[in-house]
Amino acid sequence: MALQGINLPLAFTGQEAIWQKVFKSFNVTDRDLDDFFGGPAFLAWARMGNLHGWGGPLSQNWLDQQLALQEKILSRLIELGMVPVLPSFSGNVPAVFSKLFPSANITRLGDWNTVDADPRWCCTYLLGPSDALFIEVGQAFIKQQIKEYGDVTNIYNCDTFNENTPPTNEPAYISSLGSAIYEAMSRGNKNAMWLMQGWLFYSDAVFWKEPQMKALLHSVPIGKMIVLDLFADVKPIWKMSSQFYGVPYIWCLLHNFGGNIEMYGILDSVASGPIDAHTSYNSAMIGVGMCMEGIEQNPVVYELTSEMAFRDKKVEVEDWLKTYSYRRYGQANAEIEKAWRYLYRTIYNCTDGIADHNKDYIVEFPDISPSSFSSQLSKRRGMSIQSNHRRFFLSEVSGSLPHPHLWYSTKEAIKALELFLDAGNDFSRSLTYRYDLVDLTRQCLSKLANEVYLDAMHSYQKKDLSSLNSNTRKFLEIIVDIDVLLAADDNFLLGPWLESAKSLAVTDNERKQYEWNARTQVTMWYDNTETEQSKLHDYANKFWSGLLKSYYLPRASKYFVYLTRSLQENRSFQLEEWRKDWISYSNQWQSGKELYAVKATGDTLAISRSLYRKYFS
Repeated sequence: MALQGINLPLAFTGQEAIWQKVFKSFNVTDRDLDDFFGGPAFLAWARMGNLHGWGGPLSQNWLDQQLALQEKILSRLIELGMVPVLPSFSGNVPAVFSKLFPSANITRLGDWNTVDADPRWCCTYLLGPSDALFIEVGQAFIKQQIKEYGDVTNIYNCDTFNENTPPTNEPAYISSLGSAIYEAMSRGNKNAMWLMQGWLFYSDAVFWKEPQMKALLHSVPIGKMIVLDLFADVKPIWKMSSQFYGVPYIWCLLHNFGGNIEMYGILDSVASGPIDAHTSYNSAMIGVGMCMEGIEQNPVVYELTSEMAFRDKKVEVEDWLKTYSYRRYGQANAEIEKAWRYLYRTIYNCTDGIADHNKDYIVEFPDISPSSFSSQLSKRRGMSIQSNHRRFFLSEVSGSLPHPHLWYSTKEAIKALELFLDAGNDFSRSLTYRYDLVDLTRQCLSKLANEVYLDAMHSYQKKDLSSLNSNTRKFLEIIVDIDVLLAADDNFLLGPWLESAKSLAVTDNERKQYEWNARTQVTMWYDNTETEQSKLHDYANKFWSGLLKSYYLPRASKYFVYLTRSLQENRSFQLEEWRKDWISYSNQWQSGKELYAVKATGDTLAISRSLYRKYFS
């Protein structure tokens, strides 16, 4: 991070240990906190008040270990000249607070994406900022952090209204809430500055009109709040809010949802957006930021973004890519440069305004009866359907065929792959070349699989059993082939994810819990019933070897078995039976203990060449 010039990183690790100490001072017990904290793979959503208890409880070992880690992180950040951003109190409190403080202004929030509103993890409690107790708790949290870490920062993050709309749109009320949040911070640290996500102004634009935005943004002295224009790469809020009405802001790239692995980006937006913001009339822009949900994909996007804080002119992307590929692979090459020109005008030129969340059929298999979308098959080929995308609120409309995002010519992307392969003999020793080759081959094959899936559905509609069998075999074969391809690179393996989770455990119970958390986050994600999958299933899907073969392949195989049987026996597709079957399989897999490879095997270049010949030449 330091080498990329980052000087204002979030430092959120270990906060549950601080909260344990603070809440105990308000007579909350460890047992109460077991129901409050989310599990290790779901901490972010528990911290935001979307859920509680899911994947938990957190053991004392975990709390102590994470606090020790945070102390190491902070000392290293400071040593490197960075200013850490610490969390502050947003109003999220344990359920027992309403019993301990019966007269406090505590609201039980609505359901967030559960299948049946199970109170074990649904519907968290929010202490209103207008309540005196809010300031008391907020002050105690800031002071406990200072006691634990020393005086390491003045900048604190709080997002009370992130996907949580205030009870009234009255500007005076909104202003009083903002003032109370800031007062809680400043009583703990008199020099406090509030760092706030500007996502709410996009995700809930119907509520946050000019009077409401101004009320919140001007509820603290100018210079005491910094706003993150979180989605500025696609939907810049600074343009439609008169520069956040004079409040300093950071131009941010969001780019990735769920840590999904998909080649995607808008390089022109990254190359010009921060410059446009900084040079615009009355600019209040003070920096460039990255707020992706996962960073282990699309290195080219983050490489360019981190440079933009140091540039005062727009970047000519084609020229930049020429030097980028030279730096990335260690030598210049005409084929590689031409390949990157293709990638720049296709995969890295998404201008449709749709937030990219990978819904390729391999990793997010449609959970619907094939008879319910017959009329959509012909219409939807090659189209993208825009949904009302909220960062933490993604659910599908049942009964309609989800269509993966496609914004470029797949033929041109395949040309880029061909050029990459042509340069293979000179570059095969380069780790970065091999990574990019695996990723591009995977991307091309995954988009091909989407077409094969639609062909299979079309065969079913026509009652053509032979064609259905042929397309089924091809779809399943592509999954197996991608798994073999991904197995050849250390960066695309399921094993390291599971092993790193288990390695944090001290006891056998923790080991089992951490593995369940790791497996669940990348698959079912949240709760399910026997016949209804989680509303967030596959939110954090991954193209990882091991996950394809052991999870995505059996799921698709089961579906096609039911599909084939439906034609053979001339009866309707047994949707409920298929759901029972695969949901049961998923839950077993989530609790599984099988080991997966942690080291790559296979010759990347040879595998990629053979797959290109098999599917594209």
